[in-house]
Amino acid sequence: MQDLTPDLCDLYAERIQIADSIFQDFGGQECFHGQVVTVSCFEDNSRVRELVGEPGAGRVIVVDGRGSRRRALLGDMLAEKAANNGWAGLIIHGAVRDAVALSKLALGVKALCAFPLPTIKRGLGEVGNTVDFAGVTIRHGDYVYCDRNGIVVSQEALSLPS
Repeated sequence: MQDLTPDLCDLYAERIQIADSIFQDFGGQECFHGQVVTVSCFEDNSRVRELVGEPGAGRVIVVDGRGSRRRALLGDMLAEKAANNGWAGLIIHGAVRDAVALSKLALGVKALCAFPLPTIKRGLGEVGNTVDFAGVTIRHGDYVYCDRNGIVVSQEALSLPS
């Protein structure tokens, strides 16, 4: 289903949050959803690197990079690892790189922009924090639903329209 979020908005308007339309699609999977694993980091993707190496089980990594557009928090190698380990996608409040390669992967990727410079690995960042950006609050364990129309956030799993 490619137009998932409009249907969810029609069915669950009182139970969801809708992110501001600031994200671009970079992954080869434009429609994706799953339970959230949150990461807070700034221009250091060390925690993202660790997470994509773990089994994803259809979950979505939500990265609060504080909106930095100066360092890419995801590139082709980490994205490929995420896809191979069963992650449904990543939402990055920051930048990505290797945009052409990302578009060929069976992985959902939403980010603010593409920027070619990688991060500096200093081992910084935290997993499991509540994050706030784009007009929504996302908690570790929430559910996100993404397509070309936008991002919908729910505290519980929603029944998908058929």
